[in-house]
Amino acid sequence: MRKGSHAVTNAVQLDQLPEPLPAAQIIALNQPKADLHTVRTYEWNGWTFELPPGVFMPGATSRMIHERLLDGTIDVAGRVYAAMGVGLGVEAVVAGLRGAAEIHACDVDAASVRTAQRYFDELAAPTSRSTFVPVVSDLFADFPAGFRADVITFNPPAVSQRVSDDPAIVRNVCAGSPLVARFFAQIAERDLLAPGGEVFLIVSNTADLRAIIGHATEVGFAAEIAHLHDWQDGVLTYLFRLTREDR
Repeated sequence: MRKGSHAVTNAVQLDQLPEPLPAAQIIALNQPKADLHTVRTYEWNGWTFELPPGVFMPGATSRMIHERLLDGTIDVAGRVYAAMGVGLGVEAVVAGLRGAAEIHACDVDAASVRTAQRYFDELAAPTSRSTFVPVVSDLFADFPAGFRADVITFNPPAVSQRVSDDPAIVRNVCAGSPLVARFFAQIAERDLLAPGGEVFLIVSNTADLRAIIGHATEVGFAAEIAHLHDWQDGVLTYLFRLTREDR
């Protein structure tokens, strides 16, 4: 296990979650790179991806989900999987190779969904029997009636301080906790999680952890900490596993 990583399975006590870091520290830690609006490349797991301008470059927190999909810790085999905020599409590729029945690759950014489709077609489709469903949507707004997922993953742009006025940076980094509150409210109100379903959420103390998990519990989710990583710079990143209590 990497230094600073802790695999844990504990029910969440809100008062034990840390408060957000000081605003100045959050802003300093989340300064956007100057190349977001250029073509970039990303390499992982022996694959090379080309990112169009504006498409989010996966970072270490995104890899916390990608690695667990790859090793089966987040089990999607034979299940309906929704990759919320799919960005480049790494999780969609991995889910295809891990045997997901359906992969709903969702992002509010159409270029991101097109990119996810491209790399699923190139890297997964030749050997995968998964059905790939591209979805351009603000959270679940444009998902079809009757949709239900067995697994949902989300690494939201939940940073609590605005770090730029560029809409693409806000969309990728600092939409804040209200976005995550809408995410859980929509799942609950539309009954989008199948019996036995799981939501895996990445969020750190650069966001308002207590507000985010508090909103989830208010609409009927039970939360546990599946993993915790200490980056040794004051940032603590949590992988939460959430299930519907009435399930």
